[in-house]
Amino acid sequence: MEDINQINELNQNEIYIVEATKNYVFEQLKDDTSGHDWWHIHRVVSNTIKLARLEKTANMFICVMAALLHDVIDDKLVEDEVEAVEAVKQFMTEQSVATEEQASILSIICHMSFKGGQQAPLSTIEGFVVQDADRLDAIGAIGIARTIYYSGYKGRPIHDPDLKPRENMSLEEYRNGKDTAILHFYEKLFKLKDLMNTESGRQIAEGRHAYLVGYLEQFYAEWDAER
Repeated sequence: MEDINQINELNQNEIYIVEATKNYVFEQLKDDTSGHDWWHIHRVVSNTIKLARLEKTANMFICVMAALLHDVIDDKLVEDEVEAVEAVKQFMTEQSVATEEQASILSIICHMSFKGGQQAPLSTIEGFVVQDADRLDAIGAIGIARTIYYSGYKGRPIHDPDLKPRENMSLEEYRNGKDTAILHFYEKLFKLKDLMNTESGRQIAEGRHAYLVGYLEQFYAEWDAER
């Protein structure tokens, strides 16, 4: 992540708030073992800054704040999503984040998760940027590592040839149905390239998507003892 003080698009008050938010999020996610840890946030913020600059019209403060906070309310990680959202609201109020800025940030982080493709699309350039930044961390080499890591965290196997990709799942089926690391490629990862919101995100996703395809080709060849 770029040094917060070096993000020229932020004023001094925004830098202070972002630094406080960085510490707040670090304390909540530093011990995560699901692949949604502080280093995931670090990468998403870096992707966000890059995409926001390429897209030019996005509000950098809104983008960085949403990127930092997006997983502290994730239903995969918290017991009570409503309570987690209220805690984020309270934190932002304590940091004197303006009401309209809070609303923009909360709108993004409450609606950006994939959730089996069930979420309604976002509607602001800031939402597009942060969602793309998060999705980029789900594909490519890092995306593969996170998928296998999360599958182990959930007690799921790497591969079961008898299981086929599921379509039109409910959120409950997506979260808790019978799944494997390899099925997740078909049920989520392969879909993300075409779900990118920004042109910049799409261009980066092309290369990472190609890496996914090449990985699975090698995986199946090794599985069948062909290579």
